[in-house]
Parts: sequence; structure tokens; C-alpha cells
Amino acid sequence: MSQNCLFCKIIEGSIPSTKVYEDDEFLAFKDINPVAPVHILLIPKHHIVSMQHVTPDDASWLGKMMALVPKIAAESGCRPGPEGGYRLVINSGQDGGQEIDHLHLHIIGGPRPWKNTATAVA
Repeated sequence: MSQNCLFCKIIEGSIPSTKVYEDDEFLAFKDINPVAPVHILLIPKHHIVSMQHVTPDDASWLGKMMALVPKIAAESGCRPGPEGGYRLVINSGQDGGQEIDHLHLHIIGGPRPWKNTATAVA
């Protein structure tokens, strides 16, 4: 954990969030500035700054994180099948648009139209 990290404070409970999933390794909660009907942030509970800090040793937990996405998306209101779906966004580093220095995955979906989030998600 990092003492100055917003997401670490959410994990420890000192900053409130609307949780949609939690286990020993990960936390998912609703984004406070959603860009779509479903906008969930999925974060690892251990502090890692960004994808630029991921090494081959991180493959196991990162794979688990990605495997959680379909469950969290479906339980949060994303429709299954080809007519449904969701968008995944991971911003990495300042040039990549990352605003919080704790790796996080945006799960974005729900009935369209919603604004293009290719550049709007931090």
C-alpha cells in the first residue's frame, strides 16, 4: 500500500466507494465520473503504479484480474453476447492519460449511445 494513493485509501476503507466486487486480491467499484451507464474500476489490492511497472512475475495476478472482467461486467449490467459487450481501458503513465498512480482497469458498457471514451477515460 502507498500512503498517498487514492486507490490504496479506498482499499483500506478510509475513502468510501460503491463496491461491486471484492476478494483478497482485487476490488471493483463504480467510477465517480462515469462515461457510460456501466463504468467500473477494477484494481489490484497491492500497489502497483501502472502497466509500465508490470513484469513477467505479475502474469498470474494480472491474468486473474482479466478473468474477473466478464463476471463483474455482467453483474454490473453489461449485456452478454454480440449485441452486448463492454470496453476495457487501461491508461498507463502520464502520456497514456493515467491520472491515479495505481494500476486500474476501466470496465465501460451498457446500452449505447454513450460518449466515445477512447480519450475521455483517465
